[in-house]
Amino acid sequence: MSELAKKDDYKNWVVELKTNIRQRQIKAALAVNTELIGMYWELGKQIVEKQATAQWGTGFIDQLSKDLKAEFPEMGGFSTANIKYCRQFYLFYIEHILKSQQLVGFLETNDNNLQISDNQIDTKSEQVVGFLPSLLFRIPWGHNVLILQKIKNHIEAIFYVNQTIENNWSRAVLEYQIETNLCKRQGKAITNFQNTLPKPDSDLATALLKDSYNFEFLTLSPKVKERELEQKLVDNITHFLLELGKGFAYMGRQFVLNVGGEIFKTDLLFYHTKLKCYVVIELKVTDFKPEYAGKLSFYLTAIDRLVKDANDKPTIGILLCKSKNNVVVDFALRDIGKPMGVSEYQYNQLPADIQKAIPTAQEMADELQKFDNEM
Repeated sequence: MSELAKKDDYKNWVVELKTNIRQRQIKAALAVNTELIGMYWELGKQIVEKQATAQWGTGFIDQLSKDLKAEFPEMGGFSTANIKYCRQFYLFYIEHILKSQQLVGFLETNDNNLQISDNQIDTKSEQVVGFLPSLLFRIPWGHNVLILQKIKNHIEAIFYVNQTIENNWSRAVLEYQIETNLCKRQGKAITNFQNTLPKPDSDLATALLKDSYNFEFLTLSPKVKERELEQKLVDNITHFLLELGKGFAYMGRQFVLNVGGEIFKTDLLFYHTKLKCYVVIELKVTDFKPEYAGKLSFYLTAIDRLVKDANDKPTIGILLCKSKNNVVVDFALRDIGKPMGVSEYQYNQLPADIQKAIPTAQEMADELQKFDNEM
């Protein structure tokens, strides 16, 4: 190693330089992606316009593909299939979204800095056209194509575009979220957040919770115990965190709380980096019961008194139950002063033949007793 490479001021400068280069590489990649998607958008737009005005026949796109590949052999993306996706990409968002009154409400409530009243959708169409590409161009083409393939409702499509941008999803993660129907589950849990948390914390907390949670990365028996479910989730913590969503930091299981000399243990403890608060998750393998809310409220009080510091916001509780009666849940949470929500979850069940082969706890006890008697 040279003498220069050993000097601290040189080493510190090189570290800063490398960071700067990486940041510029990312910006360059994003700029390239934006230009590429912009090119596909414009290509789709012109194809739609030409097909509406020119008499070029049904082989128009096939011929266009041949001409573009011949002129730009070093570039990909000019296959017949991809050019058709360009056309579909443009048509999907222009023909469907611009004519939908639902888009207005969606944009006005999602901080996208685009305000359009119901009677302005036609007069402001150019503004909408200008806004949508700026959103769509921020995710890779493969992600856009996947959404086109999987989603037929434009409001759901924009939901997945926004979530991809916010969470920096890979294409595989995006596909997983679409297949598990995240759009229909996000923000659907029953909570008391509006009564127990200030805005905008209550809105953010509500949006973060799902109903139901998809634990299909687990394969369990219907006779599963709470500790077993808890252990399986911890063993599959990467999948579990993905299902919980962005911002959840795992703090541990069976977190010990010493209250008045008595020991209590929460199931799972997390810290949410956006909400700036602890989150207690309690797992139940049965239907929701009102007494579960009381126990969780006790844990939240204990965490607030014994664990959180002055900079942390009030601890939130999540009850994950096998199933629930929404009316019962609403009654149970209505007068509880601690912020909590209740959701269901689902998981893969073991095949019936394997289930039958697994003895119940009572059957095991009977066999042990029989063995003892024989001895």
